[in-house]
Amino acid sequence: MKFIADGLTLSEAVTKVSKACAVRTTSPILEFIKLTATLDGVSLLATDGELSIRKIIRAEVLEEGEICVPGKLFADFSSKLTDEEISLSTGDKGVELKYRDSVSYMQALPAEDFPKIDLEVGENSFTMKAADLKNIIAETVFCCAQDDSRPILKGCLLKFGEVLEAVALDGYRLAVSEAPILSKSSEMSIVCPARTLTEISRMLADGEEITLYTRSGMLMAGADGLTLVSRLYLGEFIKKENVIPGSFSTVVTVNRAELTASAERANILNRGDKNNLVTLEIAEGGMRISSMSDYGNVSEPVGCTVKGRDLTISMNAKFLLDALKALTEEQAVMSFGGAVSPFILTNVEDKHSLYLILPVRNAS
Repeated sequence: MKFIADGLTLSEAVTKVSKACAVRTTSPILEFIKLTATLDGVSLLATDGELSIRKIIRAEVLEEGEICVPGKLFADFSSKLTDEEISLSTGDKGVELKYRDSVSYMQALPAEDFPKIDLEVGENSFTMKAADLKNIIAETVFCCAQDDSRPILKGCLLKFGEVLEAVALDGYRLAVSEAPILSKSSEMSIVCPARTLTEISRMLADGEEITLYTRSGMLMAGADGLTLVSRLYLGEFIKKENVIPGSFSTVVTVNRAELTASAERANILNRGDKNNLVTLEIAEGGMRISSMSDYGNVSEPVGCTVKGRDLTISMNAKFLLDALKALTEEQAVMSFGGAVSPFILTNVEDKHSLYLILPVRNAS
């Protein structure tokens, strides 16, 4: 195999594809990127067994062939050659890289060792605006679980109906968001890994349309020569209707920026604290946010409109801030059912997204 490619083009492609390289694995080949050179261009492919990413770039192919190169190493090395024209070929020492008057060599493995990846996933399809998909991903994936105690919660439930509804939760908080669909082949629900959705968001450009394809527990998306294929999580996802309260005893309308700024200041003194708590004291006259730690305490009034009962409630400061920053309007609505009941946050007018947070019993 031998081809000549622009250094910047190659580096950008390697960086995108290397996102799918395994980090800790008992199968070393999953840490490699498969390079395939044909007369149509050069394909770069990586997989960790769950997520696969392929990028095709233009190059002057002098000899067709394929080889596997170490993903992270190749990404780091090529990032230092973005201003060069690179000649890459296979030889006795592995992969030979020529640039300017220099020659470097890199370890390689046979392409036959690389797992077979099915990049033809097309039984069901869903098309929507790229900007809408990026928004719904940004508004939900931060609520997906990070640990493996309940693997399905590491994914986001996507329900394709009249609109796309996304649901994410980690056992302590929940996010729901909706976005319009341009077309669909059928109605269905899938649970897509949060990591996959994050990578899809990175590959999208505003103003474009994106089509997602699913088949037999797999999802595929493609844009600008980049193809992503991911396994989907199987199993029963928690029904949001069983989590979101149906009635509330206290409703607060507050300036989102003002509450966010106060919560950020209250959170500063909580750094390193296990519970990371802030407390809201809500009464007819307004609201006060406070926090206490070994480093000091904060107590600030926050102007708001209160309807219903007085209430004192504590919560994880990060959860509150994440929800406030995901909302989009100047005013936010906070609806409470009591000091130990989950509460929700929404915009005042645009109700396409909703955030639920479980409060924390404050022993103090």
